[in-house]
Amino acid sequence: MKRKTTSIAASGTTKAASGTRLKPAGKNGSASSTTGSASGKTGSAASKTGTPLTTSSASTRNNVVIRKLKTGIAGLDEVLGGGLPEYSFNIIAGSPGCGKTTLAHQIMFENATPQKPALYFTVLGEPAIKMLRYQQQFSFFDQAKLDSSVRFINLSDMVLKNDLGSVLAEIIKVVEEVGPGVVVVDSFRTVVRKAQSMNNGSGSGGEVELQAFVQSLALHLTSWQATTFLIGEYSEGELRDNPVFTVADGLFWLFQVTERNSIVRKMQVMKCRGQETVPGLHTFRITGDGVQVFPRTFGLTAPSDKKRSTVRQSTGVRELDIMLSGGIAAGQSVLLAGPSGSGKTILGNHFIAAGLLAGEPGVIAVFEELPNQYVARADKMGFKLDEARKNGTLEVLYLRPLDLSVDETVNEIVTAVKRVKAKRVVIDSLVGFELALAPGFRTDFRESLYRMIVALTRLGVTVISTVEVEEDFTTLGLSNYAISFLSDAIIRLRYVSLDGQLRRMLMVVKMRSGKHSIDTREYEITNKGVAMLERLRGYQALTTGIPGPWDCGQPSTARNLEGPSRREQGTSGSGKGTNGSEQGLRSRRKGMSGSVKGTSKSR
Repeated sequence: MKRKTTSIAASGTTKAASGTRLKPAGKNGSASSTTGSASGKTGSAASKTGTPLTTSSASTRNNVVIRKLKTGIAGLDEVLGGGLPEYSFNIIAGSPGCGKTTLAHQIMFENATPQKPALYFTVLGEPAIKMLRYQQQFSFFDQAKLDSSVRFINLSDMVLKNDLGSVLAEIIKVVEEVGPGVVVVDSFRTVVRKAQSMNNGSGSGGEVELQAFVQSLALHLTSWQATTFLIGEYSEGELRDNPVFTVADGLFWLFQVTERNSIVRKMQVMKCRGQETVPGLHTFRITGDGVQVFPRTFGLTAPSDKKRSTVRQSTGVRELDIMLSGGIAAGQSVLLAGPSGSGKTILGNHFIAAGLLAGEPGVIAVFEELPNQYVARADKMGFKLDEARKNGTLEVLYLRPLDLSVDETVNEIVTAVKRVKAKRVVIDSLVGFELALAPGFRTDFRESLYRMIVALTRLGVTVISTVEVEEDFTTLGLSNYAISFLSDAIIRLRYVSLDGQLRRMLMVVKMRSGKHSIDTREYEITNKGVAMLERLRGYQALTTGIPGPWDCGQPSTARNLEGPSRREQGTSGSGKGTNGSEQGLRSRRKGMSGSVKGTSKSR
């Protein structure tokens, strides 16, 4: 094969990093590539006349277009801003067991073709036959591509018996013969140790030779239009002042963090020349499909064309819909807060069942029960969720591996929403969600919830989240996480002690989309679900859970959602309305418990 050469212009002009032929773009001395490869400027950015080059308008610039390769790794292209820069020189670094080899194999099999095959050089690492034995367990491994599109070359003997110059010459020789599109050197750390051993482990000679080796390798492989990966075992302390990292175009750092009893894998793109990447640490998981990356901004950055709907969605409980002025506004987030046993899950089932009847698919994310148990319990009350699961209009997700990341959870739910085209989502519950997260993600649970709720509502779905609240019968807490600001509406369930009974009552605390009822309604849980009763009257301090009778002679100022207050109707005077109100109060007091009567007598 005829070797291609790199054309480099004089200082002050643009040189191409791909080794392709350049042609003048204008009188200012700039140059453009005929193949659209990467470019970089050397020397001063001035034209032949000494006038600085101007970039006043993007339309007048003749920039080199860098083609982006698909990595074949779910989520990684999004982190990279669209893909991997073609002909780039990259390093995949991290401690043993982080998934470096699997990551490289996945990218290699995705891009290898018979015309532009992939070369995998092993350097004093595990033998190729042993590596293939394990890598073929992944679904991305394509047996048909071996030899024709993917080739493995062992350089162990070359490294042991010769110097770095001989190793470089052997790599260049094979690359010239094959003309690959992807080249991987695993493990490159062996080459580093070879350079150090040539100087007895000390002195700068080995470091200089190593840097010369890396620069020569990068230049030759880039001139041959190959995208290159060097794999090495490095610790975070070796990142600073390392000559290898300065030469690289891209640097992928993989972490394996132990948090109490959980292990979380994270990735950071520390360097990627020529394009914008998503900053920060991104969790990833190794499954039977290989590496899957969960971007930390998943669902938050993509443009949303969803507009706030004016449609009201039924909760499945008619009386509650009336309290909400017709139901929940579509696309909103609702917090359903209450103590254990107050019926939060049942109200969520009502909401999903009402959507299914209206032709709106749904998703339920459960953290405390297995899906089959959850659905069986709901079907006993007549919600028919199992039938919806079978016809594909409902998906019940079970997320409880105890080492989840927030991004992984959001990814699972959003993927399910898109899969069934869901309009309604129930998250049951936030307490279970917190326990399912790895310990590191529990430290700032509010941020975790923010990312999840925003990602879902941007899709236009209505989200109901249940949260358990511990009752102390002195205050009216809305949640234990101070997350009420994330909710467009809050429905509070609680227990109240009345007449020697522990009853349930419900109130709408907040609703951003309009007017809502301020009544406190009693409700019961039956074998058909939630049954709403009348508004609780004749009591004060109901929100404390331990109410007392309304003060004698003080008429109620409570009013219905639409009607005027009783005081506005003249009940404060001596007319008929007042007498009627006082008679109603007296009749209610006669039915109260003996302890309440004793209180009246003491007065």
